[in-house]
Amino acid sequence: MLHRDTVDSEVLVHRPWIVASMFAVVLVVFLMFNLTGTTIGELMRPVIGDPLKSGFYGRFTIAFVIAVMFCLNVVLLGFAPLKMQLGVVWLELLLLFLAFFKSFDLSLPFIWKHLPFLITQGVVTTIYVSALSLIFASVIAIVAAIAKLSSNGFAYGIASFYTSLFRGLPLLMQIYLIYLGLPQLGYVIDAVPSGVLALSLCYGAYMTEIFRSGIQSIDRGQWEASRSLAFGFGLTTRRIILPQALPVIIPPMGNMFISMLKDSSLVSVLGVWELTFLAYQIGQPTFHNMEMLASASIMYWIMSICFELIQSRIERYFARSKVR
Repeated sequence: MLHRDTVDSEVLVHRPWIVASMFAVVLVVFLMFNLTGTTIGELMRPVIGDPLKSGFYGRFTIAFVIAVMFCLNVVLLGFAPLKMQLGVVWLELLLLFLAFFKSFDLSLPFIWKHLPFLITQGVVTTIYVSALSLIFASVIAIVAAIAKLSSNGFAYGIASFYTSLFRGLPLLMQIYLIYLGLPQLGYVIDAVPSGVLALSLCYGAYMTEIFRSGIQSIDRGQWEASRSLAFGFGLTTRRIILPQALPVIIPPMGNMFISMLKDSSLVSVLGVWELTFLAYQIGQPTFHNMEMLASASIMYWIMSICFELIQSRIERYFARSKVR
């Protein structure tokens, strides 16, 4: 029996047509990429000097070499253990990603000069706004989910109208309506509370369906058993239903938080000093917009990776408790 880490490579070795097909696809893709915007006259030039500017044969050679290297990478990498495969693939893609940013000719001294301020002010504010919004959105979602599961028509009507409205409007529109609309009613609130309120209401509507589906995944017999023990609705939900629904709820909740983390950039339109706003304000006066936007993009990515790791830890914890 083959080890699970070598199955992919054994299949590729004994079925060369798979490697040939992969080679052909990569060759065609890179060849089409190299020939984009090229005229017939440019293709007829002889192969002299820079291969990138030397006509069809030079560009075909480059595409051919890339296709060969790609196929060798896939085949040889498959013989390594799974964790090593993941590490090498991530390293290769990271190098390509950094090469992509290097092509922008960024000013590294400018980035290093303003990086501490971006982290201490922008990243902290972004996490603060996102964390508060997640807490309030979770409370709203639990209440709305219970209302949608109830037999009370009034409660169900309010909850369904709420989820339909806030899932149907763009988040940017909601931010403007709250920040500019509430003062028309006599309630003036600052930029940060407006952004938190908009994120909470918007994501609370989406999370309502997550909590509702998680609660509905629990067998109805759990409710009946709790009633037979004279448990009230609140005690049953808090002690019996929600703990069992958490393994179902946590994965989509993690996705919601990561999305909220990125969508918090929209509160920059209110002048909140979060990551996107600071990146724009620092880069605009000296025309170093790309440096700051690239830095902010990498910071958002790093934060997302951190929360993905936290989410996976939480999922493993509840998976162990479920097995027990």
